[in-house]
Amino acid sequence: MMKGATHCPAAAAFALLALATFHLVSAFDPSPLQDFCVALNTTNTDISAVFVNGRFCKDPKMVTPEDFFFSGLRMRGNTSNPLGSIVTQANVQQIAGLNTLGISLARIDYAPGGLNPPHIHPRATEVLMVMEGTLYVGFVTSNDNGNRLFSKVLYKGDVFVFPFAQIHFQLNIGKVNAVAVSSLSSQFPGVTTIAKAVFGSNPSINPDVLTKAFQVDKNVVQYLQNQFWYDNN
Repeated sequence: MMKGATHCPAAAAFALLALATFHLVSAFDPSPLQDFCVALNTTNTDISAVFVNGRFCKDPKMVTPEDFFFSGLRMRGNTSNPLGSIVTQANVQQIAGLNTLGISLARIDYAPGGLNPPHIHPRATEVLMVMEGTLYVGFVTSNDNGNRLFSKVLYKGDVFVFPFAQIHFQLNIGKVNAVAVSSLSSQFPGVTTIAKAVFGSNPSINPDVLTKAFQVDKNVVQYLQNQFWYDNN
């Protein structure tokens, strides 16, 4: 993590209000059946061997304020990587109290020219708010809708919606660092980065498949697979 923090109470409050409103309108995760169901982190083999859609609940009598707290979004993320961006998540893995609530947050930091590459969230719609800087953002619709690109240049305070499971991206087109906060309609929205999934899968997709799909020379496919394979290993 880099030194220093970015504070913008008014903007942060607005983002949280938008997040809460969005959750009331359209939440994808199952609705809770009690006041809360704080995720239980356990190494008990009997429990860990059972997979459920969400997490097991901690005994409500054992729940503390720390189960609903996370300070990780206050600090700027380290963008010293090839993409020039970093995502700091605040989902059920960081905040156990989010379990069953169908909501989460993320902070994205961008160096000048930094890119959050094309990706999808398989379990969530996303609302992004720019806290600092200038971003070029967009999403691409499905084949059924003609693979249309919806894009916009966003400035501080602007908001943009990325519909459920659509391919989307953000690029910092400014000359200074940028910061955005995203709200997502799932306690654990997941992420699939398109290039990494296609060229860096484990095991690798047969190059013949990608050569035909992308209509490029096989050497190009193998070069890209090597790039992402080394990145993932």
